[in-house]
Amino acid sequence: MKSVLAPLKAESLKEVFISRFEDLILSGKLAIGQKLPPERELALQLGVSRPVVHEGLLELSVKGLVTMKPRVGTAVNDYRKEGSLAILESLFNFRRGSLDPQLLRSLLEMRIPIEKETTKLAALNRTDEHVKAFHEIVAAEEAADPHDIDEVTRLDFDFHHLVTLSSGNLIYPLLINSFKPVYTFLTSIFFSDPEVVPVTASFHRRLTEAIEAGDTGKAISTMSEILAHGEEHLLKMVARMERR
Repeated sequence: MKSVLAPLKAESLKEVFISRFEDLILSGKLAIGQKLPPERELALQLGVSRPVVHEGLLELSVKGLVTMKPRVGTAVNDYRKEGSLAILESLFNFRRGSLDPQLLRSLLEMRIPIEKETTKLAALNRTDEHVKAFHEIVAAEEAADPHDIDEVTRLDFDFHHLVTLSSGNLIYPLLINSFKPVYTFLTSIFFSDPEVVPVTASFHRRLTEAIEAGDTGKAISTMSEILAHGEEHLLKMVARMERR
């Protein structure tokens, strides 16, 4: 019982600070180029310690939402020009799960060249250990309960992450990891229809066989089918979700 009843955790003051300023910046309530009050003044206004403000601003800076300059202060950035991949989750959080069509389309378009390239490299560079791992994931997908969205979403991410690992490129796995919260959010919507689970497992089985055979042409064409099917069905599920 103790293992499942983990202590409840409230958001830290730093997380609340970051969330509030993300909302203010992404909504345009804080204008691009606007200079924020000094850290000491912000701390007093918000009723938090200065370290909370400083650490929160540092995280906003990493995401590209603000620029911090010693002895100058902190100013709001144009996140479209200065933002990093870390901002994607913030954009989805800001919209509280509502999917902006342009943002969704941009993500789907960006995925195509990355997934096709990693698939080609996987067919060329995969090891026996990678092949074994592919078969294990597909077997788990085929045995999974189609109604267990969390499990099938996890397995799907593991499969695509393994493609990047098999590519032999050191950056692609890091890239897909940076997208994990957004990726799993979208695939959980996709898998809310249990009928797509066996279809996806079948696609993954075919792709595994192509990668194992080192057949780059078949691997790329199969990945293209996976992406086309995924996009078509995801857009249908999103439209259905937003009609509710």
